[in-house]
Amino acid sequence: MRLVLIAALAAATPVLAEDEAVGTLNPEELTINRILEDAETGVTSMTSCAAGYFITKSGRHVEARKLFSRCADAGYTGAMTWMSQLEDNGLGALENPDSAADWDLRAAEAGDPVGMYNYGLDLMRGRGRVQDIESGRALVDRAASAGLPTARRLQAAGYDLDEVTPDADNWKYAPLF
Repeated sequence: MRLVLIAALAAATPVLAEDEAVGTLNPEELTINRILEDAETGVTSMTSCAAGYFITKSGRHVEARKLFSRCADAGYTGAMTWMSQLEDNGLGALENPDSAADWDLRAAEAGDPVGMYNYGLDLMRGRGRVQDIESGRALVDRAASAGLPTARRLQAAGYDLDEVTPDADNWKYAPLF
């Protein structure tokens, strides 16, 4: 009887060893690393895309860019506006106002009020685009009509960009010549 039990256990051992091929035991869940791994394989969700905010605020801008890029490709407009912010401020890559405006335009075209507002500012300032104050104001108006408080604030200030631009950023929006 003992030999039969030993033989049965010996025969079952290779089957038990094959469990490693099935997957990882106790994989990471709800971690930044897991979110980034999922994004690498094309898996995104509203919550993983929102986690990009915490990733960039922790200073991991390169990783945030990867996540936001995947999320933007999946249609999340908030990720598009974050990509614009990263491009505009040179976080995780060199500052690129043209690319920032491209991201703002993409979000605006997708119907996002923040994208409309930001692209309107790009046009009004001539940052990343040829200056077009009239078209910029029209986009700000659309964002305000959609209920965006910052756009309404800019309208109420007569489209005075100083109303929505921190003094510390004035150098960035000054004319180049």
